[in-house]
Amino acid sequence: MATTYDVRIWKMDVYKGKRGNTYYVRWRVAGKPWKESFKSRGLAESFRSDLISAAGKGEAFDVESGLPVSMRRLNQDMSWYEFACTFVDMQWPRVAATTRRTHAEALTAVTMALFTTDRGKPDDKLIRSALCRWGFNTAKRDSPDCPEEVRRTLRWVATHTRPVSSLVRPEALRSVLDGLTVKLDGGPRAPSVVSRWRKILNRAAEYAVELRLLERNPVPLLKWRAPRTVQVVDRRVVANPVQARTLLHAVGEQPGGRRLVAFFGCLYFAFLRPEEAVSLNKRNLSLPPAEWDAERGEWEFPKGVDGWGQLHLEMAEPYAGKDWTDTGANRDRRQLKQRAVGETRPVPSPPELTVLLLDHLRLFGTAPDGRLFVGERNRRELPKLTIVRAWQRAREATFTPEVLASPLAGTPYDLRHAGVSTMLNAGVSPTTVAEWAGHSVEVLLRIYAKCLDGTDVLTRQRVQAALGHRSG
Repeated sequence: MATTYDVRIWKMDVYKGKRGNTYYVRWRVAGKPWKESFKSRGLAESFRSDLISAAGKGEAFDVESGLPVSMRRLNQDMSWYEFACTFVDMQWPRVAATTRRTHAEALTAVTMALFTTDRGKPDDKLIRSALCRWGFNTAKRDSPDCPEEVRRTLRWVATHTRPVSSLVRPEALRSVLDGLTVKLDGGPRAPSVVSRWRKILNRAAEYAVELRLLERNPVPLLKWRAPRTVQVVDRRVVANPVQARTLLHAVGEQPGGRRLVAFFGCLYFAFLRPEEAVSLNKRNLSLPPAEWDAERGEWEFPKGVDGWGQLHLEMAEPYAGKDWTDTGANRDRRQLKQRAVGETRPVPSPPELTVLLLDHLRLFGTAPDGRLFVGERNRRELPKLTIVRAWQRAREATFTPEVLASPLAGTPYDLRHAGVSTMLNAGVSPTTVAEWAGHSVEVLLRIYAKCLDGTDVLTRQRVQAALGHRSG
């Protein structure tokens, strides 16, 4: 490394642009000019102060990078694994539990592409497990419960990953991004996952710039084409009203399934996300007065009451796994998606859903804390596995083998797609549906506006009429 003491540091320059100011630090090393841009005056002054301090101490500057040797050494020495752990720790207190898990998965995939050698390398499966479950988990990394095999694996990773600065080489970064597109079995990874992981790598690179481990973020500079992401719901998953009601009935016919009918009903009739329905509490319900007629086996509403109610959503509990939450619970308790902390979202409860909720309260009551939906044995929460199994069994009991093999209503979330599509096709204003579903109108029309089964015939008839043909 060639060094010099021939250094001159100039005053800071300010460029006043339409989108804000840019602050430039300019200096010269061995006759070669250097500059660094910053979006805030404080960062620029701090960087300039470091340069002046190094020069004042008589520290040599690296000719190749233009930086003091101490700063250049940091760039060279910090490994990707050490930096990735630093990035995870910085993000941990600020992000949701599900995001923590996604960060760990993405950084694990990146790390697997940045090893310096295969000599003494542990099994790939063990490395991935060690990184994802322990290395990139701030709460567990230094836990005394960490198995010794995992500790040895992480020690090998820590000493055999390339430096962060290697990402500036296009061939190295391209290899990393290409690796994100391939699953363990060699098949292509879902484009949505690749896109999400690339964004995490981009944020990590931005943080590396902030720590002065990289001069600039190389990710957006690389001409690399990501797999195309499909953002529109496949219309084949959307169930029509008859199919949706048949599935809800099938859920109730299963052993223990009766307590889940209202849960799935909330997904369909009120467009709730599963994590929103899971968190529903009795205090969130505003239902009309009704009396149970035991002889007729139905609810009776007072004269003039039409059965419409309202749900006041205030929280969501997405499943993350106990390793990623602060409480050790499987579900993270968060504010509503696209909402500030404490902001609520009112959603109407159609009469059919109102009856399902009243039935649920009559038959099962609530948990001690007022929660509506809990497991038959687990009274603290509704387990994710219970939801998935109940839905799978309902599909098996409802559909023929051919339909069962199709994506129709393949997941509980598809009930939400079906409910939104039903309202849009019924002519309800997209603005109103978007408000109920907790989306912007733009997102709603791009993702959820799908036609139902059987509407193609009506559409064709309208086209024929518009062209002046009489229907047969």
